[in-house]
Amino acid sequence: MSYARIAELSSHAGQSVTVRGWVTHLRSSGKVAFIVLRDGTGILQAVVVKSQVPAEVWERFGALTQEACVAITGEVRADARAPGGHEMGLAALDVIGASPLDYPIQPKEHGVDYLLDHRHFWLRTPRQVAIARIRSEVEQAINDFFYEHGFLRVDTPILTAAIGERSGLFATEYFDLGNAYLAQTGQLYGEAAAAAFGKIYTFGPTFRAEKSKTRRHLTEFWMIEPEVAFIDSDENMQLQEDMLVFIVRRVLDRKQAELKELEREVAKLEAAASAPYPRIDYTDAVATLQKKGSAVTWGDDLGAEDETLLVEDYSTPVFVKNYPKEAKAFYMKENPADPRTVLCNDCLAPEGFGEIIGGSQREDDLEKILRRIREEKLPEDAYDWYLALRKYGTFPHSGYGLGLERTVAWICGTQHIRECIAFPRMMHRLRP
Repeated sequence: MSYARIAELSSHAGQSVTVRGWVTHLRSSGKVAFIVLRDGTGILQAVVVKSQVPAEVWERFGALTQEACVAITGEVRADARAPGGHEMGLAALDVIGASPLDYPIQPKEHGVDYLLDHRHFWLRTPRQVAIARIRSEVEQAINDFFYEHGFLRVDTPILTAAIGERSGLFATEYFDLGNAYLAQTGQLYGEAAAAAFGKIYTFGPTFRAEKSKTRRHLTEFWMIEPEVAFIDSDENMQLQEDMLVFIVRRVLDRKQAELKELEREVAKLEAAASAPYPRIDYTDAVATLQKKGSAVTWGDDLGAEDETLLVEDYSTPVFVKNYPKEAKAFYMKENPADPRTVLCNDCLAPEGFGEIIGGSQREDDLEKILRRIREEKLPEDAYDWYLALRKYGTFPHSGYGLGLERTVAWICGTQHIRECIAFPRMMHRLRP
C-alpha cells in the first residue's frame, strides 16, 4: 500500500492509499462516522461506514480522541464539499499514537497566556498554521528576491564584541576574553562583506534586551539586512520598496487560502503590491503630526502612536526619512543638506502596524564616525576592525534591516507579533 500526503491526493483520485496524520474532529450517527485528519500539508475527511468495515476498525474509531495519530487507508475520491476537496472511503484504521482525553487545547476559548504556555500544541491550530505558512512564503520570497538581484547571502556572528544599537544587550562570559553579546544586528559585519562582495544580505536571529511588553517587540527575532556598495539613501529606499512589492505580491499570488483563513482584507494588501510608496521628510512628518494633535517635537524619535497617526491616510507603506542625528545610531551618515540630521529612513506599514524597516546610508568618513563612537561612549577597541573599513578604501554604502515578524504580522493582519514566530521569546516568557 502506498503512502500519500494530503496535499498530493488530487493525483490519487480513484486509488487506495494510506494517509498518516492527526485527528482534529470526529462525529458519528451510529452507522456512519467521519474522521477529519490533518498531516501538515492539508486536511482530509474520511467516511467510515459501519457495515462496510471490520468490527475491529469500527471499535478503533469509537476509541479515537482529538489529536490521536493514526494511519487510515481507503479509496480517494474528489468531493468539492469535503474539507480539502477530497474524501476517503475508509477501509482500514491503525492507531500510531493514542491521545488522552485531557488534550490541553479543546474546541473552546482559551486565554493567550494559556495558549502561549501550550505553544507546542497551539501551533497545530488552523490560524497558527496559516501564519506559519505565510511566514515561510515571505522567507522564501526574500531569498528569491535577493538571489534574482545578484546578492550574496552572508551569515554573520551571533556572538560579538561590538554592538550596533543603543538598546539593551544580552551578555555572556566568553572564556577569558571578557563579555560577548548576543548580536543585535548583523549590519557591522555586513558592511565588511559589502566591501568584499558588493551586494550582500544577512538573514538570521537577533536579540534585544529591551524591557518592552508592546505587541511589536520580541527579545529574539529575525532580521534581513542587505548592505550594498556604492548606493545612496534614495537608492536604498528604492531597494526596500522593490523588495516589499515583491514579497506582498508573492503572498497574494500563492497564499490566498491562508489569507482567507486569517480573514485578511486582501484589498488592503493589493495596494501595497504596487509602487511608489510615499516618502516624507522627518521635519514634515513632525509638522503633520502636530497638526493632528500629537505632542511630538522636532528631535524626538517617533513612537508607535505617532507612526500610526502619520500613516492613517495611506494605504501603502510610507517612508519617513532624514531623522535627527541624536535619535539614530552612530553609523548613519550625516546629511550634508542639514547636519542636524542623518541620511536614514524608517518604513512604516499601514493600518497601524508601524516600523517594519530601518535603513540608512552609512557614514564613510573615518573622523566623523570615530567622533560619533566617542559621543556614544562606545568602546573604541571593540570597533577597531570596523573603523579600519574607513581607513583602507572607504566607500559610500547603504543598507537596512527588515524585521521579519513585524512584516509577517502586517501581511497577516495579526495584532501581536508573538503569533508570527514558532516559539516567541518575550520579557516574561522563556518557555516552552
